[in-house]
Amino acid sequence: MTYPRCQLVPPGAPGTYHCVSRCVRRAFLCGQDAYSGRSFEHRRQWVEDRLQALAELFAVAVWGYAVMSNHLHLVVQLLPEVAAGWSDAEVAERWLRLFPRAEDTEALHQQRIQALTGQPERIATLRARLADLSWLMRCLSEPIARRANREDQCTGRFWEGRYHCQALLDDRAVLAAMAYADLNPVRARLCETLAEAAHTSAKRRLAEIEQTPAQSRSALGPIMGVSGRGVLGLNQAEYLQLLDWTGRQLHPGKHGVIDGPAPPTLARFGPNPQQWTRQVQAVGSDFHRAIGSVEQLLEKARAMGQRWLQGIGAARGLTAPEAI
Repeated sequence: MTYPRCQLVPPGAPGTYHCVSRCVRRAFLCGQDAYSGRSFEHRRQWVEDRLQALAELFAVAVWGYAVMSNHLHLVVQLLPEVAAGWSDAEVAERWLRLFPRAEDTEALHQQRIQALTGQPERIATLRARLADLSWLMRCLSEPIARRANREDQCTGRFWEGRYHCQALLDDRAVLAAMAYADLNPVRARLCETLAEAAHTSAKRRLAEIEQTPAQSRSALGPIMGVSGRGVLGLNQAEYLQLLDWTGRQLHPGKHGVIDGPAPPTLARFGPNPQQWTRQVQAVGSDFHRAIGSVEQLLEKARAMGQRWLQGIGAARGLTAPEAI
């Protein structure tokens, strides 16, 4: 059943979300199509490049992502308070960079900025849009769809009309969603290691550490967009170690058998390591609109005018002493 997006993502409010966009009919429109033999692998880089460009313009922090052959995972934090601190001219500049005109010269560009700054109501609308999840996803999906349709010489939908969205209500939920996204290629048997997981935030973190080894000791932060906010208490190396261990538990060939001791960082999230792997799995199976503790899910349900949310039972099981 569909529901108004504003119930889950209150306009103008901060929050962190796990979003999933799928190609129409879940076709392999961004990877290797086994049926036709055509490769659309290059389109995954289109998505990653577009996401980077949007993260520089919107008031958001991208914590994780994975661009798969037929769908996209995105863990993103909305920061309307950042947009509130921009000047009117900066809001206008960001918006015009988001929707440029091919015929614009530098002089015309500056004139358009001045014209926008003279419209306070319009600036207020644009400021809100630059911290809005629906506008972010729209600006991500539409240019990719148009570009793919031009390449295929066709018209019609590229993405499904409605992206799936989960509110992440605490740090543990954010970390589980990040791990779920980063480990998508491993679970899909596309690769064996994080270093081979192309077009993911984990691959990007590893590349940055390889280029600058000191990055491994820096605090775990967003991979794109606004930095220095909402740090989860881990450094980059600790997160990648946790991710590697989790991937070995969830890999289809391992059948859930723990291979070696759990990383020390897991102690921050509970005494039972299997509770952590279960929560990562639950991101895509047991939770629906929101992920968090029982109390947080009940509070979110009340805020949405509902009595309960799917996942309350799973959340209760994840805190039980013998949870698996």
